[in-house]
Amino acid sequence: MKRLMIVLSLVVLAACAKKEAPAAASKEVPPLPADVQNVQAAAATDTTSSAAAAAATSTDPNAAPAAVASETGGTIVATGEFVSPVRSELSAKLPGRVGKMYVDEGSHVSRGQALLELETDYTRINAQRAEADVARAKAAEEDARRDLERKKELIAKDSIPKATYDRSESMYAQAQAARQSAAAQAALLHQQVGDSVLRSPIDGVVAEKRTDVGQRLGDATVALVVVQTSPLKLRFRVPEKEISRVRIGRNVKATVDAYPGDVFQGKIAVVGGVVDPATRSFTVETEFPNRDGKLRPGMFARVEMGQ
Repeated sequence: MKRLMIVLSLVVLAACAKKEAPAAASKEVPPLPADVQNVQAAAATDTTSSAAAAAATSTDPNAAPAAVASETGGTIVATGEFVSPVRSELSAKLPGRVGKMYVDEGSHVSRGQALLELETDYTRINAQRAEADVARAKAAEEDARRDLERKKELIAKDSIPKATYDRSESMYAQAQAARQSAAAQAALLHQQVGDSVLRSPIDGVVAEKRTDVGQRLGDATVALVVVQTSPLKLRFRVPEKEISRVRIGRNVKATVDAYPGDVFQGKIAVVGGVVDPATRSFTVETEFPNRDGKLRPGMFARVEMGQ
């Protein structure tokens, strides 16, 4: 009887469960309030916009829209960065300790201007000694020359043997060689004194100062970096469909944020010969005189090139 009662109870519970399941499934979700519905719609719109933006930015990261043809007048508008055509990393010709600094970072320099000087106390002393050696060698050479002249007169009269004359001639040649050697040593030391002064090879600005008074420079230690600021170059990219309109020597205009009211004039100097297959564009390089020095390397500019 107990087993029968348990079986009947299980059958009744199973039937009740089947009736409750459809009821729960058919139960409708109550509608959201009006303000919540507005939030839900906005969220759906944002999600759609985000997906579209992600699809738009999923292109090649190297595709730089550096230049696009404008819709009005067919003007090519691009953005680029000014760069210096010459960048010189200067190091002293000889190792040594910095004795004097004549410039600082940001200083305007001209070609041949002294930038720094190494300590040369011992080199100058050695140069003075070499000059004394030159003077002594010249005196010895003069004595040997006079002796040879006397021997020439005597050998002409057969007053001395030929060996004596040959010896005087040899002594004169040795004196000449000694004088030339002393002069070469003096010139070398004077050249080292001159090389102790580091000079600018170009007109420009000191972009970096990597040393100071008292520091020792090695054979290849870069002490200063000087960049040319006049003229400056501006590089940007142009779509390949505009290649027929871009020619060397064509005038361009550029503006920079630092001088919103100024328009700088330049010319196309280089037109790239290869189209980048990733961006379908080519490089254009323009040159700006920058005689007033307003433009600086590293500045971003907006460049326009009309028809």
